[in-house]
Amino acid sequence: MTRLGETINAYKARDPAARSGLEVFLLYQGIHAVIYHRIAHWFYRRRLRFIARFVSQWSRHFTGIEIHPGATIGRRLVIDHGMGIVIGETTEIGDDVLLYQGVTLGGTGKEKGKRHPTIGNNVMIGCGAKVLGPFTVGDNARIAANAVVLDPIPPDSTAVGAPAKVVRVAGEKVDYTSAVDTIHISDPVAMEMAALKARLDALEKKTEERE
Repeated sequence: MTRLGETINAYKARDPAARSGLEVFLLYQGIHAVIYHRIAHWFYRRRLRFIARFVSQWSRHFTGIEIHPGATIGRRLVIDHGMGIVIGETTEIGDDVLLYQGVTLGGTGKEKGKRHPTIGNNVMIGCGAKVLGPFTVGDNARIAANAVVLDPIPPDSTAVGAPAKVVRVAGEKVDYTSAVDTIHISDPVAMEMAALKARLDALEKKTEERE
């Protein structure tokens, strides 16, 4: 089976609204974006960068999905809805990945060279999620909608929140008290609440002493 045929079947398997392969091929902008990207990437690898960018910008205008021609994409990528998706130049995407609308696979603007994420096989990234930086999201990981991922995500795990925290690994809930250091994620909201509580306790103590 061709790569296009594989991808069409992947859409039919993942999207209950997909009624036929012909409908997917003609009407799903995710399919069109990947086809244009294959063409743009071919030119990019041959250092025909202007033509590559021209093709990718036409695709962006036509589909609403922006994929830099330098990005590497595996087999059977499914882009559901797709509007507002941005995929950066050094992004690497494995096989059987599912992306929803509004996803950004980008950089932080501080790095040179490899500056975008590497997405493993069979990863799902929910709508509006941002994965920013040159790290790896492991195989079979799940990124929740609107999550902001700034650190590596282990395989077989689920990450939620902004900044994202791993809440499950291999189906088991994660204990935050032991997991935060492991994934190098701090929670600024929790830190601020703890600081406010400490100040409140200090004020109450001073009030009691004066009374």
